[in-house]
Amino acid sequence: MPAMGKLIGSGRTADVYEIDGAWVLRRNREDWGDAAAEGAVMEHVRAYGYPVPRVRVRPGDSRTDLVMERLAGPTMLEALTAGSIDEREAGTVLAELLRQLHAIPGRRPGTRVLHLDLHPENVLLTPAGPRVIDWGTAEDGDPGLDWGLSAIILAQVAVDDQPIAGPARAVLAALLADPADLTAAGLGEARRRRAGNPTMSPREVELLGAAEELVRSLVSSREP
Repeated sequence: MPAMGKLIGSGRTADVYEIDGAWVLRRNREDWGDAAAEGAVMEHVRAYGYPVPRVRVRPGDSRTDLVMERLAGPTMLEALTAGSIDEREAGTVLAELLRQLHAIPGRRPGTRVLHLDLHPENVLLTPAGPRVIDWGTAEDGDPGLDWGLSAIILAQVAVDDQPIAGPARAVLAALLADPADLTAAGLGEARRRRAGNPTMSPREVELLGAAEELVRSLVSSREP
């Protein structure tokens, strides 16, 4: 196990520490997730050219610790807040990242790789282009579920009463400009999974009904 340096970031389920100039250690809290499995799916998609950080994956690696490439650049959310990317571009980039990911075959026949948590906080905008992080929820399945989760995550923010609600709605509208793989079944399953997510606050769960309705209304407004 590499020696930890300074704490440089924290999320809902993990903390990130310096190791050296090129690598960081992401440590899950309370045995959350499986870091070795997460690293394996990142290596799988990277082999197909998908933009993810490099990782160090070795047999017997810890379930809590993942060593990955240290990347420079803001998250997409930070860039939106700073005004260095606009909402339309952010939504378009998210949609392209979903399409690019779903071109990669899953590890089970007939499936595709799904991220299942692709939103502006999980995209780093590096000098070399966007990089997708936080693969702890990834699995193989149908792309409709991935589109549904990205949409409903944004919609939860868009229907709240926070200042970021307006920008989130604009990002969501751009994401759904051509949601070819979004399905009613995928959206319904996305809402169910979000409701059962233990990291959700009661307020976030309360917003799911309005969030789903917003997604459906944006999609229907684009139908011929």
